[in-house]
Amino acid sequence: MIEGDEDRADAFFHALADRTRRDILRRVLAGEHSVTALAASYDMSFAAVQKHVAVLERAGLLTKRRQGREQLASGDVEAVRSVASMLDELEEVWRGRIARIDTLIQEE
Repeated sequence: MIEGDEDRADAFFHALADRTRRDILRRVLAGEHSVTALAASYDMSFAAVQKHVAVLERAGLLTKRRQGREQLASGDVEAVRSVASMLDELEEVWRGRIARIDTLIQEE
């Protein structure tokens, strides 16, 4: 990965490290939701949910648009695919390491 990709990966995985943010992302990937409606789903303040949404937005995992007084959030499927691709790359590295360990063990 190149430097910009590493920064993007850091932002993705920071955003996804929190259970509430993962749940918010699942909801907005299923369909557009207002931030107000999202906030009603959680036992926390509206401001706390707004902060979670902002972290996901900064990571590029969701986008917001304004419709009247509402802020509507939508998940970015391509960004999620990008995260999956990063995980696939990491899996390949580890599978390669495991295969090399297996080879060394069999040689002995």
